[in-house]
Amino acid sequence: MARTNMALEDELAVIRQMVEAALPLWPVPAGAEVSLLNIAENLTWLVEAGVFRAVLRVHRPGYHTRTGICQELDWSQALARDAGIDTPAVIAGVNGALVQEAQVPGFAPGQPGGRYMVMFEFAPGRQPGPDDDLVAPFRSLGAIAARTHIHARGWQSAQPLERLVWDEAAVFGEGATWGDWRAGPNVTPEIREVLEEAEQIVCQRLAAWGKGQARYGLIHGDMRLTNLLIDGARTVLIDFDDSGLGWYLYDFAAAVSFMEDHPQVPALRAAWVEGYRDIAPLSEEEEREIDTFVMLRRMALLAWIGSHIEAPEPQAMAPHFAAGTARLGRAWLARLARG
Repeated sequence: MARTNMALEDELAVIRQMVEAALPLWPVPAGAEVSLLNIAENLTWLVEAGVFRAVLRVHRPGYHTRTGICQELDWSQALARDAGIDTPAVIAGVNGALVQEAQVPGFAPGQPGGRYMVMFEFAPGRQPGPDDDLVAPFRSLGAIAARTHIHARGWQSAQPLERLVWDEAAVFGEGATWGDWRAGPNVTPEIREVLEEAEQIVCQRLAAWGKGQARYGLIHGDMRLTNLLIDGARTVLIDFDDSGLGWYLYDFAAAVSFMEDHPQVPALRAAWVEGYRDIAPLSEEEEREIDTFVMLRRMALLAWIGSHIEAPEPQAMAPHFAAGTARLGRAWLARLARG
């Protein structure tokens, strides 16, 4: 999502103008119409013209370089080609490039009004909800995660990676990617005290865990429900925008984003582990450490809500998310204390 002083409705209106004007950059039929699909880190739009359907992603300015976006696309398409990961194909522009760029109306020359854009083939299916029976999809997701991790260990970009890093510095350090969780909505002094203890313990455990090749590498980074499409027995993985370097177990933590305290999470964790082990080894030690990464991710999301509060999803979660994060932290710390 762009970070400007415009009201959200006004910003969406000018981005829509840009999107409509930019459609000839791709082989899109004449008369195509666009409708907004999602507001998150980026804006995604459905493009329709008769039987033609595609999804256009408009990137948030400053989040990724053009090279970094190309690396994301290279890896996701290599996963589809070489590792059997079901993910939508990229639609090249009429000039052959996968990443296109357009200027937002109303920005003067020299102002930061350019937006990178990528168009994907439309994938059928529905996004599951947290109250669905997710055991079977999470078993599939565990297998998908294992295949991506195996592939990542052998995949190399033609250029040095310009992707995000999801480690303790990116979540808790100065200049954290999504900001400081302390600036999240409704972080009271009591909540801050609990979460500062949780941060300290997370960092200690991550330092001991290390970043060896078997534990840390290129990950999807955002395998949550909104990035899955279920079509019968088929699970389609979308949106590699947050892919980058991180711990492999972080991919489970991302999968339960915003629902970490849901009653079915223990069953989902067991299903994910089972699916993962169908494809690749996962030790008992790794299984026990999953909760550290769930806590890391949850605190990152608290920061994300605070730094993206202009969007509808963060606004909806803002009243209760900090308190829920503290409850999660207390329970995790208590389990560690019991050994």
